[in-house]
Amino acid sequence: MGHEHAHMSPDTKDKRVAVAIWANGVLTVAQIAGGIFAGSLALIADAIHNFSDMASLVIAFAARKIARRPADSKMTFGYGRIEIVAALINYTTLIMIGLYLIYEGTMRFIEPTEIKGWWVIWLGIVALVVDALTALLTYSMQKGSVNIRALFLHNLSDAFASIAVVIGGALILLYDMRWVDPAITIGIASYILYLGLTEIGGTIRTLMLGSPVDIDTDSVIEAVSNVEGVIDLHHVHFWQMGEHDASLDAHVVVEISAWNELEKVKDKIKRTLENEFSITHSTLEFEHPDHSHKDAHTYGHG
Repeated sequence: MGHEHAHMSPDTKDKRVAVAIWANGVLTVAQIAGGIFAGSLALIADAIHNFSDMASLVIAFAARKIARRPADSKMTFGYGRIEIVAALINYTTLIMIGLYLIYEGTMRFIEPTEIKGWWVIWLGIVALVVDALTALLTYSMQKGSVNIRALFLHNLSDAFASIAVVIGGALILLYDMRWVDPAITIGIASYILYLGLTEIGGTIRTLMLGSPVDIDTDSVIEAVSNVEGVIDLHHVHFWQMGEHDASLDAHVVVEISAWNELEKVKDKIKRTLENEFSITHSTLEFEHPDHSHKDAHTYGHG
């Protein structure tokens, strides 16, 4: 099954996302209407979260389409990074929604209202079914895409929120515990904030051209420096153009004795980078020891 998912066609993945968009759209309308009628803030909170899911799905769907465009004169690196931008938008909305719901939940504690428990329960169950379906549709796709992972986490948090809403509706119906509704709202919001804040850092790191988290940059420099004919490396940059594509740019000082064999030295360096660190894209500028940059920083161009 895992092998099959790994080779799922882009069109199949797009169809899954499209189905999830429609399901979340219908659910959002139903929950907002039901939440207003039932007087349940938790139900409206869940609806707002579902609306953010639908928006996230639309953003993810568009980003996937754009990301497959080939490089051109305006975007020479291609369009793949649009999925990172989409993930940033999705995580940012999670955080904003979480903060808003905490505020609304606190206000409802101060001024509790009458709540129709049965409406909360039934709409919560419907939401749980849709959330579970959407999470299943995106689960097999999220391991290979930060954009889809943001989407999957949206749906997973929704499923937990829907369970909480159903439990809250039952407690209100059985024991008239109205405080449960804002308490669940704040709990949902706290979980949303946790997801957004813990995941957004990696996305920002990629957009800021940070070094790949799974690569020990000092080890890479040491390994390249140990290649026969190499004296030193400086002005080194590590970054990721896409989610999985680690890249390196560096100035390499080569021994005088190896100056006439630069192609062999370059080949050894590139094989070392690919075989030991899975870095398949590198740009190398070779320097003669008599004309190399003096006192150059190892990283960057400072």
